[in-house]
Amino acid sequence: MFKRTAFIYCQRRTLVNVKLKWVKDRVLDKAVAGGRELKAAGVLISLIASDPDGCIPIYRLSRNRGQLGLPDGLKVSTLMRRYPNVFEELHVPDSGGTRVPWFKLSAEALDVYQDEVVAFQKCEVDILDRFKKFMMLCRNRTLPLQTIDQLKWDLGLPYDYEKSWIRRHSEVFKMVQLDDGREALKLEKCDQSLASSHLERNSGSSRVLAFPIGFSRGFGLNRKCMKWLEEWQKLPYTSPYVDASHLDPRTDVSEKRIVGVFHELLHLTLQKKTERRNVSNLRKPLGLPQKFTKVFERHPGIFYISRKGDTQTVVLRESYDRDKLTEKHPLVDTRGRYLRMLKEGFLERSRGSYKKDKMDDELMSSLDCQKNLVRFQSEEESDCILSEYE
Repeated sequence: MFKRTAFIYCQRRTLVNVKLKWVKDRVLDKAVAGGRELKAAGVLISLIASDPDGCIPIYRLSRNRGQLGLPDGLKVSTLMRRYPNVFEELHVPDSGGTRVPWFKLSAEALDVYQDEVVAFQKCEVDILDRFKKFMMLCRNRTLPLQTIDQLKWDLGLPYDYEKSWIRRHSEVFKMVQLDDGREALKLEKCDQSLASSHLERNSGSSRVLAFPIGFSRGFGLNRKCMKWLEEWQKLPYTSPYVDASHLDPRTDVSEKRIVGVFHELLHLTLQKKTERRNVSNLRKPLGLPQKFTKVFERHPGIFYISRKGDTQTVVLRESYDRDKLTEKHPLVDTRGRYLRMLKEGFLERSRGSYKKDKMDDELMSSLDCQKNLVRFQSEEESDCILSEYE
C-alpha cells in the first residue's frame, strides 16, 4: 500500500519551473585550474614511461591525441614543450636527414610516475570497486568503450585499461559488441554489497534523504526558491542503483533521482569533478530524459559549474573545503605532484631558464634512439610526421 501511495504521489508532483542564477566561485575555480593540462600530461607520461625504450617520437605520441582532451588548435608537441622539466626533447635525423622530435621523461617525472604505479597497486581494489559501481549505474551494466574513455582519467583507470587491466579481471568484465558495431564493456558479476549510494551509506535507513547544500559567496535565494528547495529536499529519494523506469520524467521526484545519479557518479571520481562533456553520452545508459544536464544549473547548491579553461567542469560542492578536497585519494597526491611540476616548468620556461638547443648527440647515445627510429620508419607515417614538425 505504501509503495502504491508513493508511486501516485511521485506522478502527481510536477516539475516546478525554478531558475537559479549562476554565480562565479573563484575558490572552486582554483580547484579546477590546470586540470585539462594535467590530464593530457598524465596520459603522455604513462605512454612514455610504458615504452620499453622510454623515448617516443612525436608522431607516435600524437596518435593518442583523442585521449588527451586538448583544444583543437593546440599541438601535442606544443603542449609538451611548455613543460621541459617534465618532457625532455631531443632530435634524431631520419634516413632523409630530417630532424624528428623525440621525447623522454625527466628524472623527476619518472620518479613521480614510479610512485604513482606503487600507489595504484596499493589501491587497485578500491579503483576496481569504484568502476564496478559505475558500471552498475548503467542499464544492462554495459557501456561503449568510447564512453568509458571519456571518464577513465576521472575514475583512476589506467590509460590502456581495455588492453591490460580489464584482461587481468576477465572474470568480472567481458568485451562485447553492440548492435551498431561499437566495442563495449559489460560487467559480468554484479556485487550487490556495492549497490548503495554515498548518500544512503551516510544517511541511515531514512527514505527521505536530503543532499548537502552550499552556495557560492554572494549567492542569494528569494523566498519562492527557498520554499521550493525545502520541499524538494523532502521528496522521496530513489537510489541510483535501482530501476526508476516507473518515474514520470516531468516530476520533481524524477529530477531528484537524476541529481542522485550524478551525485553518486561524482563521488566515484577521484577528484569529485568531471568535464560536462564527459557525461553527455550517458543519457541512454543511465536511463535519463532529454536535457538531463539541466540539473546542474537548477541545483547550484549541490553542483558548481566552473567555466575555467575554455570548458565546463561540474564540481561536487560538498567534497571541497574551499579549494581542497575533504577526502584525498592516494592517486590524487601523485597528480598534485605532477601539477606542481607543470606550474614550475611553465614558469621556468617563460623566464628562459631552459635552453632549447641542448646537445642532442649526448641524448642520442644514452637512449640509442637512432636504432629505434629505423624500427618505426617501416610504419609509413610520413604524412603524420610532417604535420607535427615545427
